[in-house]
Amino acid sequence: MRTRLAIVCSRFNDEITDRMLEAAVKRSETQGAEIIRISRVPGAFDIPLFVAELLKRKDVDAVVTLGAIVTGETRHDEIIAAQLARALHEISLKEGKPVALGVSGPGMNWEQGMERATEYAVRAVDAAIAMHRELLDLRTG
Repeated sequence: MRTRLAIVCSRFNDEITDRMLEAAVKRSETQGAEIIRISRVPGAFDIPLFVAELLKRKDVDAVVTLGAIVTGETRHDEIIAAQLARALHEISLKEGKPVALGVSGPGMNWEQGMERATEYAVRAVDAAIAMHRELLDLRTG
């Protein structure tokens, strides 16, 4: 069965996230997944609300999240990353559908974000597809 993906990508740090989105779309195509929707949200903190709404749709099997949380002068990056991961995990469990965390950071500088953009996006797409297939296999026995 073809996996129907939604992608939620942060606009913040768009030089990095635009690269991530391009890599995720290409990987989805090469893996035979169908992209149902691509949504751009202001920042990583805004991703969970959109994911929660997307997972309620019957035509979405899994969601790929993309973002880049770059370290600044405070611990803001750590707080955002921790809250984001927790919220996405809870949403995934509640809805019973995979949410792949393709958000890089915390503790990452700009150069590292640029270097990791493609890798994080590809891994997130692969994880979403793999989890969807495994859950489908488990549920259909």
